[in-house]
Amino acid sequence: MSISAKWLNKVRWDEVGLVPVIAQEVGSNDVLMFAWMNREALTRTVETGEAVYWSRSRKKLWHKGEESGHFQKVHEIRLDCDEDVVLLKIEQIAGIACHTGRHSCFFQKLEGDATNGEWVTVEPIIKDLAPGAGGAPAAKPAEKVRKPRKSAEPGKPS
Repeated sequence: MSISAKWLNKVRWDEVGLVPVIAQEVGSNDVLMFAWMNREALTRTVETGEAVYWSRSRKKLWHKGEESGHFQKVHEIRLDCDEDVVLLKIEQIAGIACHTGRHSCFFQKLEGDATNGEWVTVEPIIKDLAPGAGGAPAAKPAEKVRKPRKSAEPGKPS
């Protein structure tokens, strides 16, 4: 596959050649993580059927799961209406997408209001990862998980 393929040219890359990517779990539709891709990462993702991202901090390609074993099998790739965000519909191998050992990177929920709001951890650690696994320090074992408050009325935020 040519890296200048027509389908790649349709993507609106930012000024440094990247596009934001959302990884969404097939079946549950949970949003598991957000990352970036360059042309080569998106091409390799299509070629291999597994998610390959661009690490902005390490300045290199990052095959998700290469260190942790938590690969992402890609079932579908979509481009948004403005052609500047990619959505990967994935199967998360071993259930852990986040470097903290959680299913999703979006494990903190805002509770309260604009004056008294706080971020609360609402998802448990599935597995403590060794420091550096997945590219970041392991989660703190003392972290407590609070269950989100139930809304009194359907459709109202808690």
